[in-house]
Amino acid sequence: MRNANANVPEREQETDKSIGFSVSKAHEVPERQGFSRTRRLMITLPIFIILLGVLVMVSNYTRLPAGNTPTGQTFATLSPNTAVTFDTREQLPKQGAYKVHEWHQAIDAKQPSTGDVQRININFREPQGAGDNLPAVIFFHGAGYGTCDNSFGDIATAMSSAGFVTAVIDKPVWNTNDMTRDYEGSAVIYEQVINMMRGFKNVNPKGVGLYATSEGAWIASYVVQRDDNLAFQVLLSPMVFSARHALAFLAVQDFALVGANEGYQSIVRRVFSLDLPALGLTNADLNTSVSAAYRIPTLVAYGAKDVMTAQVQGFKDILEQAHKAGNYNVTLRSYPIANHVLRLGDEAMENTPFADDYVRDTVSWVAGTSRGLTQTSEPVAGTPLYQSIAVPLELHSRPAMTWYGIVVMGLNLIMMLISAVLLVVTLIRAIMRRVRHQSHGMGMRKPFARALRFTAIMTAAAGLLFLGGFAEVVIAVVQLAWGKAPDPSAGMMYWSWPVTQFACVLVLWAWASMIEHIIEIWSQRGLLQWPMNRDAWRALVHNDDPIIATSRFGRVFFWILTITLISMLLCFSFWGLFRF
Repeated sequence: MRNANANVPEREQETDKSIGFSVSKAHEVPERQGFSRTRRLMITLPIFIILLGVLVMVSNYTRLPAGNTPTGQTFATLSPNTAVTFDTREQLPKQGAYKVHEWHQAIDAKQPSTGDVQRININFREPQGAGDNLPAVIFFHGAGYGTCDNSFGDIATAMSSAGFVTAVIDKPVWNTNDMTRDYEGSAVIYEQVINMMRGFKNVNPKGVGLYATSEGAWIASYVVQRDDNLAFQVLLSPMVFSARHALAFLAVQDFALVGANEGYQSIVRRVFSLDLPALGLTNADLNTSVSAAYRIPTLVAYGAKDVMTAQVQGFKDILEQAHKAGNYNVTLRSYPIANHVLRLGDEAMENTPFADDYVRDTVSWVAGTSRGLTQTSEPVAGTPLYQSIAVPLELHSRPAMTWYGIVVMGLNLIMMLISAVLLVVTLIRAIMRRVRHQSHGMGMRKPFARALRFTAIMTAAAGLLFLGGFAEVVIAVVQLAWGKAPDPSAGMMYWSWPVTQFACVLVLWAWASMIEHIIEIWSQRGLLQWPMNRDAWRALVHNDDPIIATSRFGRVFFWILTITLISMLLCFSFWGLFRF
């Protein structure tokens, strides 16, 4: 009998001994000539095209229309002067007219839907010596976890010094987070405090109004719909549309403003087209923009540097809903330089002042409106409103896309955990071999070990680059929301997307080349001939003549890592990286 290795091509006998990839040379391979370079290319190319086509198809399937038009929307104001005046000879109280007395009270706030109880502190402020029958204002928190002592302190004090009783409460949050807030439950607690204020001797029961900022406008909507005796509402940078549309607008607009690649912008549309209620985010499609929410006198205030709200469409919607309810007492004030909370400068910094005459104008408007006076100043004044893109109202839940994404990303997470464990085991095995001076490890064929190493490194690099670019976008957007001007050089948040796409294409070519190499070996061993070579197939099935690795651990390692890397490519495809 002749030597079993006599006719094995040299490249078939090569092994990779790095990290223990080594192989025995005792496997018989029929004497067949390898493919030429041209033939290899002719096999690799269609495989690459098929793989690329599948991933491109997935990226296009999850693609959503931009919905950014019309762009550059504006709403003209009637006067640049924001001062608010009324038809009266009476001297309305102004900021600083009275000294302010501040005191606290606590209540047990019970969440209607769950019965959970939160101990809530209330910071009341009242003007000393202002008499009785005073108007009152309760303040509604925006996003976050505001308390009665770290929120609205300056504006509440200013309004109290002008003759108003004010109340700021700890934000009702119970066991919710920013994504699962109970707006209707919060409205019940605010109503409870409103009724407390109506019982004060110095408060006019029919003169209580609301002051809501940003997310608080959603809660205020429920309160106004339920309470027929509210006198007015001040809405500072209100969120008018549903959370799905308002937050999608915020993200897409801000991604564009900071210079993020359009690919990263498309991620926002994918996220906000997920079936969010099925994922437990039941607030996504709450509709608080109804006519009953704007049936009382309303002051809307915006800052020109606010990059979080759709000012033009938002104010138009408020006007439309108010007019449907028969309310034509809607006032707009827009201030230059001011950010989302009508402050100057970086919102992340403490003690930043309000813009221009915002406090003066708000105090004047509330003072006159609470007394039922007729406004003589222009209803729409200040800086003209501007909105860069349209609110993406076309976004809606897409269950099929959602569950596909969950399956793909869930599979990838599981496989990454398994791969991590396997890599630790491999490292331990390698250390043990060194200690025992053993030379054989997984026995992986050199071409496969080399290809697997390349695809793993490139896929990991693409993933890190993708995450790094996205993280830079998020940081830039947060800084923009706080009032910082965007960097004129987009940098990594722009170029990382096409570079990641290029890396993914290289990885696909490596996979196509690896599949071609398997086909070539099958051809050499007679596995592709007809009639079928039963001995060759039997040897393959029983691993008598393994193609990838001589050890079972090596074969398991190869296929686990292969599935992990392919699942990562499917994740990349889901987020649109294969849409060119």
